[in-house]
Amino acid sequence: MRLYNTLTRDLDQVLTDAHRSGETPFSMYVCGPTVQDVPHFGHARAALIPDVFRRALEHQGIEVLHVRNITDVEDKIITRAEEEDRDPAAVSEQYSRVYEAQMKRLGILEPHIVPRATGHIIEMIELIELLLDSGHAYVVEGGADAIPGSDDVMFRVRSFEGYGKLSNRDVDQSLAGARVDADARKEDAADFVLWKAAKPGEPSWRSPWGPGRPGWHIECSAMARKYLGSDFDLHTGGTDLIFPHHENEIAQAEAAYGERFARLWLHNGMLNIDGEKMSKSLGNFITLDDAISRYGGPVVRLYFLQIHYRSIAQFSGERLREVESAWNRLTGFVSTAPEGGQARQEVMTAAVAALGDDLNTPEVVSAMFTQVKEGHAALADGRSADAGAARATVMELAGLLGLDLATGTHDDTDVAPLVETLLELRDAAREAKDYATSDTIRDALSAAGIVVEDSRDGARWRRS
Repeated sequence: MRLYNTLTRDLDQVLTDAHRSGETPFSMYVCGPTVQDVPHFGHARAALIPDVFRRALEHQGIEVLHVRNITDVEDKIITRAEEEDRDPAAVSEQYSRVYEAQMKRLGILEPHIVPRATGHIIEMIELIELLLDSGHAYVVEGGADAIPGSDDVMFRVRSFEGYGKLSNRDVDQSLAGARVDADARKEDAADFVLWKAAKPGEPSWRSPWGPGRPGWHIECSAMARKYLGSDFDLHTGGTDLIFPHHENEIAQAEAAYGERFARLWLHNGMLNIDGEKMSKSLGNFITLDDAISRYGGPVVRLYFLQIHYRSIAQFSGERLREVESAWNRLTGFVSTAPEGGQARQEVMTAAVAALGDDLNTPEVVSAMFTQVKEGHAALADGRSADAGAARATVMELAGLLGLDLATGTHDDTDVAPLVETLLELRDAAREAKDYATSDTIRDALSAAGIVVEDSRDGARWRRS
């Protein structure tokens, strides 16, 4: 298995002999959500990609240790709490539960460990103390709005020789391309905060530098180290986290411990809408709940699986409807074809190889629909054994991708065979120029709440 490693900018081997022998599990840390609001459609991708990767490993008998954090103390959470006159802990708890519920609806496997930042303040303080002792950090007085007796702690970016190796840019390039907060207390404009002095009304914890709270970057460094140790196997997240978040994680951890922080770095592409990244700050987002409620979790999952994880995904309602029709074709075939066949091993071997080649999910999805097409042809010819083999292959390919074909979408599994059959009759009528029959079928489907949309690839359908 090979993955594109952001750190080396090359396809690197995933497994070691220790993984293959079962001596040690494959360790992966997934950057989880900052829980100040409901997740939007794009947030699904950052959880889905490592989920598929984990499934590919476990399919080959590799044990996986999967950690995904929750950032439950951060500026955005505090701002949301102030706007709603609520306790920040209540805000983070509410949206943590919403996020976890949405992940279940997407079929995301539950991580083995889900650490929360607020439960690891001690580990963060210990890490900051190591950085202070080694000269990589320094203490400054809290800002004008800080509680008296509380200080900030800053990281000396230029003290870490390897800074910029993940994002492939030096410190001065990073400064030129980023909005830097002008702070006269910093030794260097590039330095970033490890510990924030407490402000009135904000959550805080006791520390050697007075009451305060951790900076965002130190949270992941401390939690990953606690559960996976140094030099764990894989760290994942969206490309928007490469700089500064992941770059700073590396700097903090490696400066403190003198060991590599993570061996492989996997970053998924962003989701764009109207040419811009889908973002709550831009106000151009679609909530994940809305998308799942309208189309179903499997359709949202299939939407992303049809795009390579490193590519930028373009959000489109039209595209979602196309994927919904594709899902209906899958469930319709599975409910029609005979059960009990054996999956075609040559197809499964090729699918596993595709996932092992930088997680090529589009190739696996394509193979699944090829089997549906061949299965329908076999049914039409009366070759039930071939249709059964196609069905078994589709089911196993879907399982490899985490798609549960047994559940259907909005109960469409029950009606899909009937709708597909009527559409085939409608296609035959259109070819025979029997437009009266074609229109009658379409009208009947419309009356039953089924919308038929004609395209270059044939008729698609969805519930109205």
